[in-house]
Amino acid sequence: MTATRSEGPLAGITVVTMEQAISAPLATRHLADLGARVIKVENPGYGDSTRHYDSVVKGTSAHFTWLNYGKESAALNLKDPADVEILVAMLGRADVLVSNMAPGALDRLGLGIDSLAERFPRLIIADVSGYGKGGPADHKRAYDLLIQAETGSCAITGTEGAPAKPGIPIADIGTAVYVYSTVLAALYDRDRTGAGAVIEVSMLDVVSEFMGFALNQVIHTGVEPIPVGMGSPMIAPYGAYPTSDGQTAVLGTTSDREWQRLCEMIDRPDLAANETYAHNDDRVVHRAELDEAVAAWTREHTLDEIAAAGDAAGIGNARFNTVGDLAKHPQLSERGRWRTIGTPGGEVPALLPPAAARSWPRLSGSVPALGEHTDAVRGEFSQAAASATTSGEEA
Repeated sequence: MTATRSEGPLAGITVVTMEQAISAPLATRHLADLGARVIKVENPGYGDSTRHYDSVVKGTSAHFTWLNYGKESAALNLKDPADVEILVAMLGRADVLVSNMAPGALDRLGLGIDSLAERFPRLIIADVSGYGKGGPADHKRAYDLLIQAETGSCAITGTEGAPAKPGIPIADIGTAVYVYSTVLAALYDRDRTGAGAVIEVSMLDVVSEFMGFALNQVIHTGVEPIPVGMGSPMIAPYGAYPTSDGQTAVLGTTSDREWQRLCEMIDRPDLAANETYAHNDDRVVHRAELDEAVAAWTREHTLDEIAAAGDAAGIGNARFNTVGDLAKHPQLSERGRWRTIGTPGGEVPALLPPAAARSWPRLSGSVPALGEHTDAVRGEFSQAAASATTSGEEA
């Protein structure tokens, strides 16, 4: 079934965003993917910091291209009262405000979330912070690495004695997904109640939630998980193993039944019969010897042979890929997962959103140049701003 309409499910929804970096921009880009109008308010002359990370995508940074297509860019000087009035007029007509500005920044503009919620009772306000409001750390700036360090994520990544930050910015991305999903819930709730919402999302809270299994282990046993590199401290055998053709196979077990099938696959019935390895918690204790048993088998087989054997036995398996391999992955290309988007330097490929209904259109907006839509936005909202200034009431 293909798309049967031209507008996305959020057509008619206006999102104003005061955002930097990854968490808020990714959330609002997904809203734009669903058809919302997203107006990105940026500082004149500099804009979102990710614009300047590099220029590898035809003059635009890799980060900014990923996070910002389908949006409008309005460069407003929020130290200028006239531009603040334009912003307030925009909020008077908006459905959603998303912000991940530094702690206290909205308050210094006279736009604290409590006053905005009172002034615009139908407005959905999503305020992203690093550490949440209150507590000894609420004033601190927060970046992905800092939050991952604070929450113990780095302590269970890498290897023992060599902690690492996951290559994907999971604190930023996880926060974006929570903001995105909660805004959608708030829009649904507003349809029923007529009331907006104030949504406060803390990056610390997000990654603390992600640490749930490790937290439970420490709370209930007092034992800290030991990182095991390409694997899981909670499951064994489960990891990366060498192949006879110089590649790396990733495979393992997630249940006792899979363990029995894995033993059959690698021709080790003795391991399957040994009660020492009967249950996952036992196998975790004996991880090193089981990893060597699996590796001894994989070293004698090519990656294709291992994949075929794993599929036949019902054992999950994968190839260790580079990012370049992902860019050419046949599972993406053959399923039509790529689209074309515009940038100031020309058209480039971009992935489709991970989730969408079959009947929704595939929207492909463009990455805006800094301030590309400023004049149009000022023209659209200036009359409402002037009216509010004259009357002393909101637009």
